[in-house]
Amino acid sequence: MRKLLFAAMMVLTVLMLVPSAFAAEEMRLLIWSEYMPEDFLTDFEKDTGIKVRVEYYESMEEMVAKLQAGGKNQYDVVVPSDYIIPAMIKLDLLKELDHSKLPNLKNLQDTFINPAWDDGNKYTVAYQWGTLGLMYRKDKIKDFDGTWSVMFDAAKREGAFIFIDSVREMLGVAQCYMGMDVNTTDKTELKKLMDKMLEAKHDKYFAGFDVGTGGRSKVAAGTAIAAIVYNGDALRAVADNPDTCAFVNPKGGTIGWVDNMSIPIGAPHPDLAYTFINWVLKPEVGAKLSNWTQYATPNKAAFPFITPEDFKNPAIYPEESYMPSLQFIKDLGNDNKMYDQIWTMVKSR
Repeated sequence: MRKLLFAAMMVLTVLMLVPSAFAAEEMRLLIWSEYMPEDFLTDFEKDTGIKVRVEYYESMEEMVAKLQAGGKNQYDVVVPSDYIIPAMIKLDLLKELDHSKLPNLKNLQDTFINPAWDDGNKYTVAYQWGTLGLMYRKDKIKDFDGTWSVMFDAAKREGAFIFIDSVREMLGVAQCYMGMDVNTTDKTELKKLMDKMLEAKHDKYFAGFDVGTGGRSKVAAGTAIAAIVYNGDALRAVADNPDTCAFVNPKGGTIGWVDNMSIPIGAPHPDLAYTFINWVLKPEVGAKLSNWTQYATPNKAAFPFITPEDFKNPAIYPEESYMPSLQFIKDLGNDNKMYDQIWTMVKSR
C-alpha cells in the first residue's frame, strides 16, 4: 500500500512539474509593432500548443542593436528587412535554416525563392512585402500631383510634412524623387542628395522625423498634411479616415521592401521557431495576415484566400506597369558608411 501511495505521489509530482516545463518552452518573437492581427498569436497557440512572448521594435537599427546586445541568444524569431540581412549574416546574428523543417517553404512565390539578399534562402523566409508611400490629407492639399513634390519641391509645399526616421529608406525616397539609383555610390550624386535633404529639413513646413506609425498618426490627426508611411500602416488609417486621408505610391517611383522571418544564431528554442515559420506559411494563415496588415503576401498558396478588393488595390499590389518604378535597397558593404555620414549630417544640422 505504501509503495502504491509513493508511486501515486511521484506521478502527481511529475504532473505538477509538466506545466512549468512547457512554460519554459515559450517562444520569443521580436517583430515590428502593429504587424499582425490581435488574435494571430492566439491562433498559433491554439493550433500548436506553443505560447509566444512578443517584443517590438520601430526600426532596423533598433532591432540589430537588440540582437547585438545579447538578443541573439534570447529571441527565437526575428523579422528583418531585405537590405539589412547581408550585414546581419556578416555579424553572425542569424542561424542557417534547416529546410527539411519547413515543408511549407514550397508555398512561396518564385520571386521570393533565392532572393538577392539571401541566395538559397539559407537564413530567411519572406513574411510580407510592400512599399514606402505618401499618406496625405486630401482635404488640405489643393493641387496634389501624385508625386513626392509636396515634400521635396519648395514651390509645392503646402503644410507640415514628416520624414520617416530610417536611414536608407528615407534617403532612398529622396533619391527616387531625384531620379537617382537608391544604391549609388557616386559621390557627386550623394552630395546632391545631402543638399536636397538639408534644403527640405530647413523648410518652414518640415515637422520632423518619425517612425512610420508616428507619421501616420500625425496625418490622421491633422497635425501634418503628409508623411512617408509603409503602405499597410497607411491604408489601415485611411480606412478609418476615408473623407480626409489618402495614400499613394508616388509617380516617379518609391522604395519596395521585403520583410523576412529568421532565427537568431543563439535562439534558445529553434524547434519552436521552425514551427512558427512553417505555420505562417500555411495558406489560410498567410492570407489572414495579409488581409489584416494590407501588405502583399509572398505566399502564392494564400492567394485564393486574399480579400478580392485588396488584390485589385494598386497601393497593395502595384500594377505591372509600376513595378519597374520600385527600387530595392541593397547592402553596400563599406560604402554604407557614406549613407551613414549623410544621415548624421542631415540629422545634426
